[in-house]
Amino acid sequence: MPVRFGPAPRQGSRFKPAARNSLRTLLKWQFNNTRTQWPGHIPLKQHPPPPERVAGNALAATWIGQSTVLIQTAGLNILTDPLLSERASPFTWAGPRRVTPPALTAETFPPLDLILLSHSHYDHMDIAALQELARLHKPRVFTPLGNAAYLPKALAAHEMDWGDSAPFGPLRITLTPARHWSKRGFFDTNKALWGAFVIEAPGGLVYFAGDTGYGDGQTFRDIHTAFGPPRLSLLPIGAYEPQWIMKPQHMNPEESVAAHVALGSQTSIAIHHSTIQLTDEAIDAPASSLADALKSSEIDPRTFLVTDAGQTIFLN
Repeated sequence: MPVRFGPAPRQGSRFKPAARNSLRTLLKWQFNNTRTQWPGHIPLKQHPPPPERVAGNALAATWIGQSTVLIQTAGLNILTDPLLSERASPFTWAGPRRVTPPALTAETFPPLDLILLSHSHYDHMDIAALQELARLHKPRVFTPLGNAAYLPKALAAHEMDWGDSAPFGPLRITLTPARHWSKRGFFDTNKALWGAFVIEAPGGLVYFAGDTGYGDGQTFRDIHTAFGPPRLSLLPIGAYEPQWIMKPQHMNPEESVAAHVALGSQTSIAIHHSTIQLTDEAIDAPASSLADALKSSEIDPRTFLVTDAGQTIFLN
């Protein structure tokens, strides 16, 4: 039977998350904080810039930081969840501050055609970056329902529900479910949808998980059933401690490996780590735990990569 992905469930005017932490739970975490101290700054390693374009069936991916990845295939340049500012915050003077600078800036990206924007959280929806990208590149934006209202008017945004598909040149983009939630202000909790994206390209499937918990893994098995194994998956591995509060919304590295297996992903690249401290684990814990999980599952580590910011991976 064909897999059906939508529409996303609602509760009145709000979308319904798979799980939600109470204010009491959040306060308990904040007042019992055992956060590991991150370094103040990590310099970028030097890598050649990504190419201007990648033609035909070839595929290139460059992790910029957090969940920002430049995907290049079929002559098109796609950027996921651009975060280029110093802070993931409504303020320029307070809030989570990045310790690893972005590998590229709005000015140094190759020409951008499309932005895939998974949800409204500040470490995924950077309005200052989007304004600069709109001015310099004029890309289209595909995003879940309710998010266009936050975006600069200069950006042409196409909103999607879970299961919706739209063509983009030789590509087809589908929004699929994620186990997460949304909030940007005091009164907009879950009024905008969140999701993941499947890119059907001539050279194979690309899956961008956005921000998501693992749950029972059915989401990833459904992607495999509906679309087949991805040639490339972008899977989050960080912001997972403490588990008793983060598990519904973020995968830990062991769960990310399970998602990699459930998808049947040929190659996965780790995202959502080592950029901004949002939770309690050490900055190097996600990569170290991922290596351990791959080893214990007897999975070739070359199939699930932790790349440097700015390092371009070519899949030919």
